Amino acid sequence: MPSLPSELLDAVVDISRRAGREILEVYGTDFTARAKADESPLTEADLRAHRLIVAALAGLTPQIPILSEESAEIPFDVRSRWECYWLVDPLDGTKEFVSRNGEFTVNIALVAQHRPILGVVHIPVSDTTYSGIPGVGAWREANERGRVRIGVRAFAAQPLRVLGSRSHGNPQLATTLDRLGPHELRAVGSSIKLCVVAEANADLYPRLGPTSEWDIGAGQAVLEAAGGQVVALPDGLPLRYNTKDSLLNPDFLAYGDARCFARWKAASAG
Repeated sequence: MPSLPSELLDAVVDISRRAGREILEVYGTDFTARAKADESPLTEADLRAHRLIVAALAGLTPQIPILSEESAEIPFDVRSRWECYWLVDPLDGTKEFVSRNGEFTVNIALVAQHRPILGVVHIPVSDTTYSGIPGVGAWREANERGRVRIGVRAFAAQPLRVLGSRSHGNPQLATTLDRLGPHELRAVGSSIKLCVVAEANADLYPRLGPTSEWDIGAGQAVLEAAGGQVVALPDGLPLRYNTKDSLLNPDFLAYGDARCFARWKAASAG
């Protein structure tokens, strides 16, 4: 087995793109969606991408366990013994997939000691892939043009560029944004938001509401590799993974420059 995340990166990017092609095959058909137990939608694209990714990762690193959204019923007393594991969302943004707006992704992260140490986010519709290894670097590659290094935006006094979810609104978020001062708010679906911050096209992505660990693990790795952070709210501590029975995240803030976090804290304090 390759011993370093950098030795795994090319293979994981390839797996994400193959999964993206499976998703697009379904996207081009008259597919149907059914509701899961939590009322979120599930399509054949989710399942096809899940099966491909799990099989490919098992072949790449057979000794590393895999936690996927579509096979998440693994008891915490088992998961708690994992020092390293793959965290997968085969199709993040299924609502965007169903509405056919193109803003859905494949997310694959390698987590060690409760932190993502490698992340790949692939956007099938645009054939764009973001990847990152914290402490090494972050990259974007589109249409087989090769990897381009990316990094977060330096702090701009005003207006701040803020990203919100296309599928989820929140009154508390609206109140804090009113206090934030001059800003531009843009709605974007799925984990693309984390990558937009990573490539210096936005400053902040606040999320006040439920998300699961597989929704943001890969994007967090990309953003941290690009020089940003994802922190729990309100305490500002780095987000950690697989520390409890529930796989739900706390409220969090993703940001590029640390001064953006200071602005957010001041606004949220009223």
